[in-house]
Amino acid sequence: MDARLNLFANPLGGKMLKHFVSAGKVAMDSTVPRATIELVQLRASQINGCGHCIDIHTKEAVAAGESHDRLHLVAAWREATVFTDAERAALELAEQGTRIADAAGGVSDNAWANARKHYDEDELAVLVFAIAGINAFNRLNVIVQNPGGDYRAGQLPL
Repeated sequence: MDARLNLFANPLGGKMLKHFVSAGKVAMDSTVPRATIELVQLRASQINGCGHCIDIHTKEAVAAGESHDRLHLVAAWREATVFTDAERAALELAEQGTRIADAAGGVSDNAWANARKHYDEDELAVLVFAIAGINAFNRLNVIVQNPGGDYRAGQLPL
C-alpha cells in the first residue's frame, strides 16, 4: 500500500511537517515523562485508526524503554493494573480530547481536575499540545492513507 501523497517528499508538505515535528520535540524535552507522551499519542492514534502513528509511537515507546506488556494494554487502560494514576489521568485527557465530536461538552471538568492533580501548568500545556498535535498528525496520515509498518525508531527527530 502506498500513500496517496508523500508529505515528506513534497517540498511544501515537508516544510510544514518540519514545523509540526519541531513542536513535538518541545514536548519530548519537557518534564512530562516520555513514556506518558508516547502512551497518550498511541491511545489517540488507536482511537483515530492511524496505523502510521500507531507504528511510530509503539516503536518509539519501546526504544525509550516502555514494556510490550504496557503497550498491549493501552487500548484497555481502564481495566489494566500497569498504569500509574498520573498516566491514567493523561490517557483520560487524551481520550476525551480526541473524541470531542462524540461528546458535546468536550473534555469534562472531572477529567481536567484529575489531570491537574498530577501535572503542573507547563506539563498540562505539554499534554494539551501533544494531544492536539497527534490528532492533527493522525488526520494528515489518514487523509493521505500513509501506511504503518515500515517505521524504525529514531527515524523522525522526536
